Amino acid sequence: MSTNGSPPSDGTSGIEIRALTKCFAHNQRPALDGLSAVIRTGRITGLVGPDGAGKTTLLRLIAGLLEPTSGTISVFGFDTVRQTDSIKPLLGYMPQKFGLYEDLTVQENLELYAELRGLPCDEKKSRFDELLRFTSLGPFTDRLAGRLSGGMKQKLGLACALIKMPRLLILDEPGVGVDPISRRELWRMARDMVTDQVIILWSTAYLNEAQMCDEVLLLEEGKELFFGTPAELMSSVNGRVIHITGLEERKRRAHLAVLLRDERVRDGTIQGDGLRIILDRPPARFSGDLFPTPPGRFAEVSPRFEDGYIDILGGIGSRQSGLTDRFRVIPHNEGSVVEARGLTKRYGNFTAADHIDFQIRQGEIMGLLGPNGAGKSTTFKMLCGLLRPTEGEGFIAGENLQKAGSHARSRLGYMAQKFSLYPDLTVRQNLAFYAGVYGLSGKRHRQAVDEMIDLFELAPYAGTSSGLLPLGFKQRLSLAAALMHQPDVLFLDEPTSGVDPLTRREFWGHINALVEKGVTVLVTTHFMDEAEYCDRISLIFGGRKIAEGTPSALKAMARSNERPNPTLEDAFISLVEQTKERD
Repeated sequence: MSTNGSPPSDGTSGIEIRALTKCFAHNQRPALDGLSAVIRTGRITGLVGPDGAGKTTLLRLIAGLLEPTSGTISVFGFDTVRQTDSIKPLLGYMPQKFGLYEDLTVQENLELYAELRGLPCDEKKSRFDELLRFTSLGPFTDRLAGRLSGGMKQKLGLACALIKMPRLLILDEPGVGVDPISRRELWRMARDMVTDQVIILWSTAYLNEAQMCDEVLLLEEGKELFFGTPAELMSSVNGRVIHITGLEERKRRAHLAVLLRDERVRDGTIQGDGLRIILDRPPARFSGDLFPTPPGRFAEVSPRFEDGYIDILGGIGSRQSGLTDRFRVIPHNEGSVVEARGLTKRYGNFTAADHIDFQIRQGEIMGLLGPNGAGKSTTFKMLCGLLRPTEGEGFIAGENLQKAGSHARSRLGYMAQKFSLYPDLTVRQNLAFYAGVYGLSGKRHRQAVDEMIDLFELAPYAGTSSGLLPLGFKQRLSLAAALMHQPDVLFLDEPTSGVDPLTRREFWGHINALVEKGVTVLVTTHFMDEAEYCDRISLIFGGRKIAEGTPSALKAMARSNERPNPTLEDAFISLVEQTKERD
Protein backbone atom coordinates (compact mmCIF):
# COMPACT_ATOMS: atom_id res chain seq x y z
CA MET A 1 0.00 0.00 0.00
CA SER A 2 1.16 3.49 -0.80
CA THR A 3 1.91 5.61 2.27
CA ASN A 4 3.38 8.76 0.71
CA GLY A 5 0.09 10.32 -0.44
CA SER A 6 0.24 9.08 -4.04
CA PRO A 7 -1.69 6.08 -5.40
CA PRO A 8 0.07 3.27 -7.27
CA SER A 9 0.96 4.42 -10.75
CA ASP A 10 -1.05 1.74 -12.54
CA GLY A 11 -4.21 2.38 -10.47
CA THR A 12 -5.14 -1.33 -10.50
CA SER A 13 -5.24 -2.01 -6.77
CA GLY A 14 -8.93 -1.11 -6.55
CA ILE A 15 -10.34 -1.62 -3.05
CA GLU A 16 -8.50 -3.85 -0.60
CA ILE A 17 -10.32 -4.84 2.61
CA ARG A 18 -8.26 -6.61 5.26
CA ALA A 19 -9.68 -8.21 8.44
CA LEU A 20 -12.27 -5.43 8.70
CA THR A 21 -14.36 -5.24 11.87
CA LYS A 22 -16.80 -2.51 12.90
CA CYS A 23 -18.59 -2.45 16.24
CA PHE A 24 -21.09 0.19 17.31
CA ALA A 25 -21.72 -1.05 20.85
CA HIS A 26 -19.94 -3.51 23.13
CA ASN A 27 -23.13 -5.43 23.88
CA GLN A 28 -24.06 -6.03 20.22
CA ARG A 29 -22.61 -8.29 17.55
CA PRO A 30 -20.23 -6.52 15.16
CA ALA A 31 -21.80 -4.84 12.13
CA LEU A 32 -18.83 -6.22 10.18
CA ASP A 33 -16.80 -9.13 11.50
CA GLY A 34 -13.30 -9.88 10.11
CA LEU A 35 -14.23 -9.16 6.49
CA SER A 36 -11.52 -9.43 3.80
CA ALA A 37 -11.99 -8.88 0.06
CA VAL A 38 -10.32 -7.36 -2.99
CA ILE A 39 -12.61 -5.41 -5.34
CA ARG A 40 -11.04 -4.87 -8.72
CA THR A 41 -11.30 -1.99 -11.15
CA GLY A 42 -13.27 -2.20 -14.38
CA ARG A 43 -16.21 -3.94 -12.71
CA ILE A 44 -19.64 -3.35 -11.25
CA THR A 45 -19.57 -5.11 -7.89
CA GLY A 46 -22.90 -5.81 -6.24
CA LEU A 47 -23.36 -5.73 -2.48
CA VAL A 48 -26.25 -7.93 -1.38
CA GLY A 49 -27.58 -9.21 1.92
CA PRO A 50 -30.55 -9.15 4.31
CA ASP A 51 -31.39 -6.11 6.42
CA GLY A 52 -28.67 -5.62 9.04
CA ALA A 53 -26.07 -7.62 7.08
CA GLY A 54 -23.62 -4.69 7.13
CA LYS A 55 -23.94 -3.38 3.55
CA THR A 56 -24.41 0.31 4.33
CA THR A 57 -21.77 0.17 7.08
CA LEU A 58 -19.25 -1.25 4.60
CA LEU A 59 -20.02 1.45 2.02
CA ARG A 60 -19.59 4.19 4.61
CA LEU A 61 -16.27 2.72 5.73
CA ILE A 62 -15.02 2.58 2.14
CA ALA A 63 -16.09 6.21 1.64
CA GLY A 64 -14.17 7.27 4.75
CA LEU A 65 -17.34 8.33 6.59
CA LEU A 66 -16.67 5.83 9.39
CA GLU A 67 -13.49 4.45 10.91
CA PRO A 68 -12.96 0.70 11.38
CA THR A 69 -12.83 -0.77 14.86
CA SER A 70 -10.00 -2.91 13.50
CA GLY A 71 -8.59 -3.85 10.11
CA THR A 72 -7.89 -1.60 7.13
CA ILE A 73 -9.34 -0.47 3.81
CA SER A 74 -7.40 1.05 0.93
CA VAL A 75 -9.03 2.73 -2.08
CA PHE A 76 -6.75 3.04 -5.13
CA GLY A 77 -3.85 2.67 -2.69
CA PHE A 78 -5.06 5.35 -0.24
CA ASP A 79 -5.84 4.38 3.35
CA THR A 80 -9.42 5.40 4.23
CA VAL A 81 -8.44 6.62 7.71
CA ARG A 82 -5.07 8.35 7.12
CA GLN A 83 -5.60 9.57 3.55
CA THR A 84 -9.29 10.41 3.39
CA ASP A 85 -8.66 13.76 1.69
CA SER A 86 -6.95 11.97 -1.18
CA ILE A 87 -9.96 9.68 -1.69
CA LYS A 88 -12.69 12.35 -1.68
CA PRO A 89 -11.93 13.79 -5.15
CA LEU A 90 -12.10 10.28 -6.63
CA LEU A 91 -15.46 9.43 -5.08
CA GLY A 92 -19.11 9.78 -6.05
CA TYR A 93 -21.52 8.67 -3.31
CA MET A 94 -25.29 8.27 -3.34
CA PRO A 95 -26.55 7.38 0.15
CA GLN A 96 -29.54 5.15 0.79
CA LYS A 97 -31.49 7.92 2.50
CA PHE A 98 -32.26 11.04 0.49
CA GLY A 99 -29.50 13.45 1.52
CA LEU A 100 -30.10 16.53 -0.63
CA TYR A 101 -31.53 19.89 0.41
CA GLU A 102 -35.31 19.62 0.28
CA ASP A 103 -35.82 23.39 0.38
CA LEU A 104 -33.70 23.86 -2.75
CA THR A 105 -35.00 23.25 -6.26
CA VAL A 106 -33.70 20.50 -8.53
CA GLN A 107 -31.60 23.07 -10.41
CA GLU A 108 -30.25 24.62 -7.21
CA ASN A 109 -29.18 21.22 -5.88
CA LEU A 110 -27.31 20.54 -9.13
CA GLU A 111 -25.63 23.96 -8.96
CA LEU A 112 -24.60 23.40 -5.35
CA TYR A 113 -23.05 20.00 -6.05
CA ALA A 114 -21.28 21.35 -9.12
CA GLU A 115 -19.65 23.98 -6.91
CA LEU A 116 -18.76 21.46 -4.21
CA ARG A 117 -17.17 19.11 -6.77
CA GLY A 118 -15.35 21.87 -8.60
CA LEU A 119 -17.05 21.34 -11.97
CA PRO A 120 -15.68 23.97 -14.41
CA CYS A 121 -18.23 26.63 -15.36
CA ASP A 122 -17.88 25.93 -19.09
CA GLU A 123 -18.88 22.27 -18.49
CA LYS A 124 -21.93 22.92 -16.33
CA LYS A 125 -24.61 23.38 -18.97
CA SER A 126 -23.71 20.32 -21.02
CA ARG A 127 -23.34 18.17 -17.89
CA PHE A 128 -26.64 19.41 -16.42
CA ASP A 129 -28.42 18.80 -19.73
CA GLU A 130 -27.04 15.26 -19.92
CA LEU A 131 -28.05 14.39 -16.36
CA LEU A 132 -31.50 15.97 -16.65
CA ARG A 133 -32.10 14.06 -19.87
CA PHE A 134 -31.06 10.76 -18.29
CA THR A 135 -33.16 11.25 -15.16
CA SER A 136 -36.15 12.82 -16.99
CA LEU A 137 -36.03 15.68 -14.48
CA GLY A 138 -35.81 18.37 -17.16
CA PRO A 139 -39.45 19.55 -16.70
CA PHE A 140 -38.98 19.77 -12.92
CA THR A 141 -35.88 21.94 -12.49
CA ASP A 142 -37.89 24.60 -10.62
CA ARG A 143 -39.58 22.13 -8.25
CA LEU A 144 -38.37 21.93 -4.63
CA ALA A 145 -36.56 18.65 -3.97
CA GLY A 146 -38.80 18.03 -0.96
CA ARG A 147 -41.84 17.97 -3.25
CA LEU A 148 -40.51 15.33 -5.62
CA SER A 149 -41.91 11.80 -5.62
CA GLY A 150 -39.79 9.06 -4.04
CA GLY A 151 -38.52 7.87 -7.40
CA MET A 152 -37.70 11.38 -8.59
CA LYS A 153 -35.73 12.02 -5.40
CA GLN A 154 -33.63 8.93 -6.15
CA LYS A 155 -32.98 10.21 -9.65
CA LEU A 156 -31.89 13.63 -8.35
CA GLY A 157 -29.57 12.00 -5.80
CA LEU A 158 -27.95 9.99 -8.56
CA ALA A 159 -27.57 13.05 -10.78
CA CYS A 160 -25.76 14.90 -7.99
CA ALA A 161 -23.44 11.90 -7.38
CA LEU A 162 -22.51 11.99 -11.08
CA ILE A 163 -21.91 15.74 -11.36
CA LYS A 164 -18.23 15.01 -11.85
CA MET A 165 -17.33 11.58 -13.20
CA PRO A 166 -15.82 9.62 -10.27
CA ARG A 167 -13.31 6.76 -10.27
CA LEU A 168 -15.26 5.10 -7.47
CA LEU A 169 -19.05 5.42 -7.63
CA ILE A 170 -20.87 4.15 -4.54
CA LEU A 171 -24.59 3.58 -5.00
CA ASP A 172 -26.48 2.53 -1.87
CA GLU A 173 -29.70 0.98 -3.23
CA PRO A 174 -30.21 3.51 -6.05
CA GLY A 175 -33.15 1.57 -7.50
CA VAL A 176 -35.40 1.84 -4.44
CA GLY A 177 -38.66 3.47 -5.49
CA VAL A 178 -37.50 3.73 -9.12
CA ASP A 179 -39.52 2.12 -11.90
CA PRO A 180 -38.09 -0.62 -14.18
CA ILE A 181 -37.63 1.74 -17.13
CA SER A 182 -35.46 4.11 -15.09
CA ARG A 183 -33.52 1.20 -13.60
CA ARG A 184 -32.65 -0.07 -17.09
CA GLU A 185 -31.55 3.43 -18.07
CA LEU A 186 -29.37 3.56 -14.97
CA TRP A 187 -27.74 0.25 -15.88
CA ARG A 188 -27.02 1.39 -19.43
CA MET A 189 -25.38 4.51 -18.08
CA ALA A 190 -23.41 2.54 -15.47
CA ARG A 191 -22.09 0.16 -18.13
CA ASP A 192 -20.95 3.14 -20.21
CA MET A 193 -19.09 4.52 -17.19
CA VAL A 194 -17.08 1.40 -16.41
CA THR A 195 -13.50 1.50 -17.67
CA ASP A 196 -10.40 -0.30 -16.47
CA GLN A 197 -9.82 2.62 -14.05
CA VAL A 198 -13.35 2.79 -12.54
CA ILE A 199 -15.18 0.83 -9.84
CA ILE A 200 -18.93 0.93 -9.27
CA LEU A 201 -20.12 -0.45 -5.94
CA TRP A 202 -23.85 -1.14 -6.14
CA SER A 203 -25.82 -2.13 -3.06
CA THR A 204 -29.21 -3.49 -4.06
CA ALA A 205 -32.36 -5.18 -2.82
CA TYR A 206 -33.32 -6.07 -6.42
CA LEU A 207 -31.79 -9.46 -7.18
CA ASN A 208 -32.29 -9.11 -10.93
CA GLU A 209 -29.90 -6.15 -10.58
CA ALA A 210 -27.42 -8.30 -8.66
CA GLN A 211 -27.53 -10.80 -11.50
CA MET A 212 -26.33 -8.08 -13.89
CA CYS A 213 -23.26 -7.25 -11.77
CA ASP A 214 -19.82 -8.54 -12.75
CA GLU A 215 -19.32 -9.93 -9.26
CA VAL A 216 -21.30 -10.00 -6.05
CA LEU A 217 -20.32 -9.78 -2.39
CA LEU A 218 -23.04 -11.41 -0.31
CA LEU A 219 -23.03 -10.50 3.38
CA GLU A 220 -24.79 -12.16 6.28
CA GLU A 221 -24.47 -10.78 9.84
CA GLY A 222 -21.35 -8.85 8.88
CA LYS A 223 -19.52 -11.79 7.32
CA GLU A 224 -18.86 -12.85 3.76
CA LEU A 225 -21.24 -15.59 2.70
CA PHE A 226 -20.27 -15.54 -0.98
CA PHE A 227 -17.98 -13.52 -3.24
CA GLY A 228 -17.86 -14.33 -6.93
CA THR A 229 -19.73 -14.03 -10.19
CA PRO A 230 -23.54 -14.35 -10.33
CA ALA A 231 -23.10 -17.37 -12.62
CA GLU A 232 -21.14 -19.19 -9.90
CA LEU A 233 -23.91 -18.67 -7.34
CA MET A 234 -26.63 -19.65 -9.83
CA SER A 235 -24.81 -22.86 -10.73
CA SER A 236 -25.18 -24.02 -7.11
CA VAL A 237 -28.90 -24.68 -7.71
CA ASN A 238 -28.64 -26.22 -11.18
CA GLY A 239 -31.23 -28.99 -11.57
CA ARG A 240 -33.14 -27.96 -8.44
CA VAL A 241 -35.37 -25.15 -9.76
CA ILE A 242 -38.81 -26.36 -10.86
CA HIS A 243 -41.65 -24.50 -12.59
CA ILE A 244 -45.14 -25.91 -11.98
CA THR A 245 -47.86 -25.05 -14.50
CA GLY A 246 -51.41 -26.19 -15.24
CA LEU A 247 -52.80 -24.96 -11.92
CA GLU A 248 -56.29 -23.66 -11.29
CA GLU A 249 -56.05 -19.88 -11.07
CA ARG A 250 -57.69 -19.55 -7.65
CA LYS A 251 -55.70 -22.41 -6.09
CA ARG A 252 -52.13 -21.26 -6.70
CA ARG A 253 -51.72 -19.77 -3.24
CA ALA A 254 -53.16 -22.84 -1.52
CA HIS A 255 -50.83 -25.15 -3.49
CA LEU A 256 -47.87 -22.92 -2.63
CA ALA A 257 -48.71 -23.05 1.08
CA VAL A 258 -48.78 -26.87 0.94
CA LEU A 259 -45.47 -27.08 -0.94
CA LEU A 260 -43.71 -24.73 1.46
CA ARG A 261 -44.59 -27.03 4.34
CA ASP A 262 -42.63 -29.85 2.66
CA GLU A 263 -39.12 -30.11 4.14
CA ARG A 264 -37.68 -30.81 0.67
CA VAL A 265 -38.76 -27.38 -0.62
CA ARG A 266 -36.24 -24.61 0.06
CA ASP A 267 -38.23 -21.78 -1.49
CA GLY A 268 -41.40 -21.16 -3.45
CA THR A 269 -43.02 -18.21 -5.18
CA ILE A 270 -45.97 -17.53 -7.44
CA GLN A 271 -44.84 -16.84 -10.99
CA GLY A 272 -47.70 -15.68 -13.19
CA ASP A 273 -50.11 -18.61 -13.63
CA GLY A 274 -47.66 -21.10 -12.11
CA LEU A 275 -45.32 -21.72 -9.18
CA ARG A 276 -41.53 -21.66 -9.00
CA ILE A 277 -39.92 -23.82 -6.33
CA ILE A 278 -36.37 -24.71 -5.26
CA LEU A 279 -35.75 -28.23 -3.99
CA ASP A 280 -33.03 -29.29 -1.57
CA ARG A 281 -31.70 -31.76 -4.17
CA PRO A 282 -32.39 -32.63 -7.83
CA PRO A 283 -35.73 -34.45 -8.38
CA ALA A 284 -33.94 -37.48 -9.83
CA ARG A 285 -32.48 -38.19 -6.40
CA PHE A 286 -35.89 -38.56 -4.76
CA SER A 287 -37.30 -42.04 -4.37
CA GLY A 288 -40.83 -42.42 -5.68
CA ASP A 289 -43.05 -39.48 -6.53
CA LEU A 290 -41.78 -36.04 -5.69
CA PHE A 291 -45.15 -35.23 -4.13
CA PRO A 292 -48.03 -37.64 -3.40
CA THR A 293 -50.53 -35.61 -5.43
CA PRO A 294 -48.68 -33.38 -7.92
CA PRO A 295 -50.73 -30.19 -8.39
CA GLY A 296 -49.67 -29.62 -12.00
CA ARG A 297 -46.98 -30.16 -14.62
CA PHE A 298 -43.38 -30.05 -13.40
CA ALA A 299 -40.49 -28.77 -15.55
CA GLU A 300 -36.89 -27.97 -14.66
CA VAL A 301 -35.94 -24.36 -15.47
CA SER A 302 -32.74 -22.32 -15.49
CA PRO A 303 -31.78 -20.77 -12.15
CA ARG A 304 -31.90 -17.05 -11.42
CA PHE A 305 -29.59 -15.22 -9.04
CA GLU A 306 -32.48 -15.01 -6.57
CA ASP A 307 -32.71 -18.81 -6.47
CA GLY A 308 -29.05 -19.15 -5.52
CA TYR A 309 -29.34 -16.30 -3.01
CA ILE A 310 -32.29 -17.82 -1.15
CA ASP A 311 -30.66 -21.25 -1.21
CA ILE A 312 -27.32 -20.09 0.22
CA LEU A 313 -29.20 -18.34 3.04
CA GLY A 314 -30.74 -21.68 3.93
CA GLY A 315 -34.15 -21.26 2.29
CA ILE A 316 -37.21 -19.61 3.76
CA GLY A 317 -38.31 -22.47 5.99
CA SER A 318 -41.72 -24.06 6.25
CA ARG A 319 -43.33 -21.70 8.75
CA GLN A 320 -46.73 -20.41 7.69
CA SER A 321 -48.16 -16.99 8.48
CA GLY A 322 -49.83 -16.71 11.87
CA LEU A 323 -52.64 -14.84 10.11
CA THR A 324 -53.80 -18.20 8.73
CA ASP A 325 -55.20 -19.17 12.13
CA ARG A 326 -56.02 -15.79 13.65
CA PHE A 327 -57.63 -13.72 10.90
CA ARG A 328 -61.39 -14.00 10.48
CA VAL A 329 -62.97 -15.50 7.37
CA ILE A 330 -64.70 -12.72 5.42
CA PRO A 331 -68.21 -13.57 4.14
CA HIS A 332 -68.33 -14.23 0.40
CA ASN A 333 -69.22 -11.31 -1.86
CA GLU A 334 -70.29 -12.05 -5.44
CA GLY A 335 -69.78 -8.53 -6.80
CA SER A 336 -66.73 -6.32 -7.04
CA VAL A 337 -65.35 -5.24 -3.67
CA VAL A 338 -63.25 -2.32 -4.93
CA GLU A 339 -64.25 -0.23 -7.93
CA ALA A 340 -62.82 2.85 -9.63
CA ARG A 341 -65.24 4.62 -11.96
CA GLY A 342 -63.68 7.35 -14.06
CA LEU A 343 -61.38 8.55 -11.26
CA THR A 344 -59.77 11.80 -12.36
CA LYS A 345 -57.56 14.28 -10.52
CA ARG A 346 -56.42 17.60 -11.95
CA TYR A 347 -54.06 20.17 -10.46
CA GLY A 348 -54.62 23.27 -12.57
CA ASN A 349 -53.70 22.32 -16.14
CA PHE A 350 -51.97 19.11 -15.03
CA THR A 351 -53.96 15.86 -15.00
CA ALA A 352 -52.43 13.38 -12.55
CA ALA A 353 -55.08 10.69 -13.13
CA ASP A 354 -57.35 10.60 -16.17
CA HIS A 355 -60.60 8.58 -16.00
CA ILE A 356 -59.17 5.47 -14.33
CA ASP A 357 -61.52 2.46 -14.30
CA PHE A 358 -61.11 -1.01 -12.81
CA GLN A 359 -62.86 -3.52 -10.55
CA ILE A 360 -61.43 -5.96 -7.99
CA ARG A 361 -63.26 -9.10 -6.90
CA GLN A 362 -63.18 -10.48 -3.38
CA GLY A 363 -60.03 -12.43 -2.53
CA GLU A 364 -58.19 -11.02 -5.52
CA ILE A 365 -54.85 -9.21 -5.65
CA MET A 366 -54.83 -6.34 -8.12
CA GLY A 367 -51.49 -4.73 -8.96
CA LEU A 368 -51.37 -1.08 -9.92
CA LEU A 369 -48.13 -0.68 -11.90
CA GLY A 370 -46.55 2.17 -13.79
CA PRO A 371 -43.47 4.39 -14.09
CA ASN A 372 -42.71 7.08 -11.51
CA GLY A 373 -45.20 9.91 -11.84
CA ALA A 374 -47.71 7.79 -13.79
CA GLY A 375 -50.55 8.51 -11.35
CA LYS A 376 -50.54 5.31 -9.26
CA SER A 377 -50.34 6.94 -5.83
CA THR A 378 -52.88 9.60 -6.83
CA THR A 379 -55.35 6.89 -7.88
CA PHE A 380 -54.55 4.99 -4.70
CA LYS A 381 -55.28 7.97 -2.47
CA MET A 382 -58.55 8.74 -4.23
CA LEU A 383 -59.71 5.15 -3.70
CA CYS A 384 -58.73 5.35 -0.02
CA GLY A 385 -60.69 8.54 0.45
CA LEU A 386 -57.51 10.47 1.27
CA LEU A 387 -57.81 12.62 -1.86
CA ARG A 388 -61.01 14.03 -3.34
CA PRO A 389 -61.30 13.29 -7.08
CA THR A 390 -61.95 16.08 -9.58
CA GLU A 391 -64.25 13.65 -11.39
CA GLY A 392 -65.36 10.05 -10.92
CA GLU A 393 -66.10 7.88 -7.92
CA GLY A 394 -64.51 5.17 -5.81
CA PHE A 395 -66.41 2.35 -4.10
CA ILE A 396 -65.60 -0.11 -1.32
CA ALA A 397 -68.09 -3.01 -1.15
CA GLY A 398 -70.63 -0.92 -3.01
CA GLU A 399 -70.28 2.12 -0.76
CA ASN A 400 -69.25 5.45 -2.26
CA LEU A 401 -66.16 6.64 -0.39
CA GLN A 402 -67.11 10.30 -0.67
CA LYS A 403 -70.68 9.80 0.56
CA ALA A 404 -70.28 6.96 3.06
CA GLY A 405 -67.09 8.49 4.49
CA SER A 406 -65.71 6.92 7.65
CA HIS A 407 -68.01 3.91 7.52
CA ALA A 408 -66.63 2.79 4.14
CA ARG A 409 -63.04 3.63 5.12
CA SER A 410 -63.35 1.54 8.29
CA ARG A 411 -63.54 -1.53 6.05
CA LEU A 412 -60.08 -0.99 4.60
CA GLY A 413 -56.52 -1.05 5.86
CA TYR A 414 -53.93 1.25 4.32
CA MET A 415 -50.14 0.96 4.32
CA ALA A 416 -48.49 4.07 2.89
CA GLN A 417 -45.46 4.14 0.58
CA LYS A 418 -43.47 6.17 3.11
CA PHE A 419 -43.27 5.07 6.74
CA SER A 420 -46.15 7.07 8.18
CA LEU A 421 -46.42 5.97 11.80
CA TYR A 422 -45.32 8.19 14.68
CA PRO A 423 -41.51 7.90 14.94
CA ASP A 424 -41.36 9.19 18.53
CA LEU A 425 -43.92 6.67 19.80
CA THR A 426 -42.85 3.15 20.69
CA VAL A 427 -44.02 0.15 18.73
CA ARG A 428 -46.63 -0.68 21.37
CA GLN A 429 -47.82 2.94 21.57
CA ASN A 430 -48.25 3.16 17.80
CA LEU A 431 -50.30 -0.04 17.74
CA ALA A 432 -52.39 1.13 20.69
CA PHE A 433 -53.04 4.46 18.93
CA TYR A 434 -54.16 2.79 15.70
CA ALA A 435 -56.33 0.31 17.60
CA GLY A 436 -58.13 3.34 19.06
CA VAL A 437 -58.42 5.02 15.67
CA TYR A 438 -60.11 1.88 14.31
CA GLY A 439 -62.62 1.91 17.17
CA LEU A 440 -61.25 -0.95 19.27
CA SER A 441 -61.67 -0.59 23.02
CA GLY A 442 -61.32 -2.44 26.29
CA LYS A 443 -60.31 -6.10 26.15
CA ARG A 444 -60.54 -6.18 22.34
CA HIS A 445 -58.10 -3.24 22.15
CA ARG A 446 -55.53 -4.94 24.41
CA GLN A 447 -55.86 -8.28 22.65
CA ALA A 448 -55.39 -6.73 19.20
CA VAL A 449 -52.18 -4.95 20.25
CA ASP A 450 -50.73 -8.06 21.91
CA GLU A 451 -51.72 -10.24 18.97
CA MET A 452 -50.02 -8.00 16.41
CA ILE A 453 -46.83 -7.82 18.47
CA ASP A 454 -46.82 -11.63 18.63
CA LEU A 455 -47.78 -12.26 14.98
CA PHE A 456 -45.15 -9.94 13.54
CA GLU A 457 -42.46 -10.82 16.12
CA LEU A 458 -42.20 -7.25 17.39
CA ALA A 459 -41.72 -8.13 21.07
CA PRO A 460 -37.95 -7.32 21.12
CA TYR A 461 -38.80 -3.80 19.87
CA ALA A 462 -42.09 -3.22 21.73
CA GLY A 463 -40.56 -0.44 23.83
CA THR A 464 -38.41 1.03 21.02
CA SER A 465 -39.30 4.28 19.27
CA SER A 466 -40.57 3.25 15.85
CA GLY A 467 -38.32 5.77 14.09
CA LEU A 468 -35.29 3.78 15.30
CA LEU A 469 -36.44 0.43 13.92
CA PRO A 470 -34.57 -1.37 11.11
CA LEU A 471 -36.39 -0.97 7.80
CA GLY A 472 -37.76 -4.52 7.76
CA PHE A 473 -39.32 -4.06 11.19
CA LYS A 474 -40.77 -0.69 10.19
CA GLN A 475 -42.56 -2.48 7.37
CA ARG A 476 -43.80 -5.17 9.76
CA LEU A 477 -45.12 -2.52 12.11
CA SER A 478 -46.86 -0.64 9.28
CA LEU A 479 -48.59 -3.80 8.10
CA ALA A 480 -49.58 -4.70 11.67
CA ALA A 481 -51.17 -1.27 12.13
CA ALA A 482 -53.08 -1.61 8.85
CA LEU A 483 -54.47 -5.01 9.95
CA MET A 484 -55.36 -4.03 13.50
CA HIS A 485 -59.13 -4.03 12.80
CA GLN A 486 -59.08 -7.05 10.43
CA PRO A 487 -60.26 -5.12 7.36
CA ASP A 488 -62.09 -6.49 4.31
CA VAL A 489 -59.79 -4.60 1.92
CA LEU A 490 -56.05 -3.93 2.15
CA PHE A 491 -54.32 -1.13 0.21
CA LEU A 492 -50.52 -1.47 0.00
CA ASP A 493 -48.51 1.35 -1.61
CA GLU A 494 -45.04 -0.06 -2.42
CA PRO A 495 -45.08 -2.05 0.83
CA THR A 496 -41.67 -3.73 0.48
CA SER A 497 -39.65 -0.94 -1.13
CA GLY A 498 -36.03 -1.24 0.00
CA VAL A 499 -36.37 -4.39 2.10
CA ASP A 500 -34.39 -7.56 1.41
CA PRO A 501 -35.82 -10.60 -0.43
CA LEU A 502 -36.25 -12.70 2.72
CA THR A 503 -38.37 -9.98 4.31
CA ARG A 504 -40.38 -9.69 1.09
CA ARG A 505 -41.01 -13.46 1.17
CA GLU A 506 -42.28 -13.16 4.73
CA PHE A 507 -44.44 -10.18 3.81
CA TRP A 508 -46.06 -11.96 0.86
CA GLY A 509 -46.64 -15.01 3.01
CA HIS A 510 -48.87 -12.80 5.17
CA ILE A 511 -50.64 -11.32 2.14
CA ASN A 512 -51.33 -14.75 0.64
CA ALA A 513 -52.75 -15.91 3.97
CA LEU A 514 -55.06 -12.89 4.08
CA VAL A 515 -56.29 -13.48 0.54
CA GLU A 516 -57.13 -17.08 1.44
CA LYS A 517 -59.36 -15.61 4.18
CA GLY A 518 -61.21 -13.47 1.65
CA VAL A 519 -59.33 -10.17 1.97
CA THR A 520 -59.16 -8.10 -1.22
CA VAL A 521 -55.79 -6.44 -1.97
CA LEU A 522 -54.72 -3.49 -4.12
CA VAL A 523 -50.93 -3.12 -4.31
CA THR A 524 -48.42 -0.89 -6.09
CA THR A 525 -44.87 -2.13 -6.57
CA HIS A 526 -41.74 -1.66 -8.66
CA PHE A 527 -40.64 -5.26 -7.98
CA MET A 528 -41.74 -7.25 -11.00
CA ASP A 529 -41.32 -10.54 -9.13
CA GLU A 530 -43.89 -9.23 -6.63
CA ALA A 531 -46.23 -8.26 -9.45
CA GLU A 532 -46.24 -11.95 -10.45
CA TYR A 533 -48.24 -12.61 -7.25
CA CYS A 534 -51.09 -10.46 -8.56
CA ASP A 535 -54.16 -12.07 -10.08
CA ARG A 536 -54.52 -9.09 -12.41
CA ILE A 537 -52.49 -5.99 -13.19
CA SER A 538 -53.62 -2.55 -14.27
CA LEU A 539 -50.79 -0.67 -15.98
CA ILE A 540 -50.90 3.14 -15.62
CA PHE A 541 -48.92 5.61 -17.71
CA GLY A 542 -49.36 9.35 -18.14
CA GLY A 543 -52.33 9.27 -15.78
CA ARG A 544 -54.21 6.77 -17.99
CA LYS A 545 -54.78 3.03 -17.85
CA ILE A 546 -52.97 1.57 -20.87
CA ALA A 547 -53.38 -2.17 -20.24
CA GLU A 548 -55.03 -4.63 -17.88
CA GLY A 549 -54.88 -8.40 -17.49
CA THR A 550 -53.17 -11.29 -15.73
CA PRO A 551 -49.35 -11.27 -15.60
CA SER A 552 -49.34 -13.93 -18.32
CA ALA A 553 -51.70 -11.86 -20.50
CA LEU A 554 -49.45 -8.79 -20.23
CA LYS A 555 -46.43 -10.89 -21.18
CA ALA A 556 -48.34 -12.16 -24.21
CA MET A 557 -48.98 -8.55 -25.28
CA ALA A 558 -45.21 -7.97 -25.37
CA ARG A 559 -44.28 -11.20 -27.15
CA SER A 560 -42.36 -10.79 -30.42
CA ASN A 561 -39.98 -12.67 -32.71
CA GLU A 562 -37.06 -10.91 -31.01
CA ARG A 563 -38.44 -11.68 -27.53
CA PRO A 564 -40.49 -14.91 -27.64
CA ASN A 565 -40.54 -15.35 -23.83
CA PRO A 566 -40.71 -11.86 -22.31
CA THR A 567 -40.49 -11.32 -18.57
CA LEU A 568 -43.02 -9.16 -16.80
CA GLU A 569 -40.41 -6.40 -16.71
CA ASP A 570 -40.03 -6.73 -20.49
CA ALA A 571 -43.81 -6.43 -20.84
CA PHE A 572 -43.93 -3.38 -18.54
CA ILE A 573 -41.32 -1.55 -20.59
CA SER A 574 -42.68 -2.66 -23.97
CA LEU A 575 -46.26 -1.55 -23.24
CA VAL A 576 -45.13 1.84 -21.95
CA GLU A 577 -42.87 2.36 -24.97
CA GLN A 578 -45.69 1.39 -27.35
CA THR A 579 -47.93 3.98 -25.70
CA LYS A 580 -45.24 6.65 -26.03
CA GLU A 581 -44.94 5.90 -29.75
CA ARG A 582 -48.71 6.14 -30.27
CA ASP A 583 -48.90 9.42 -28.36
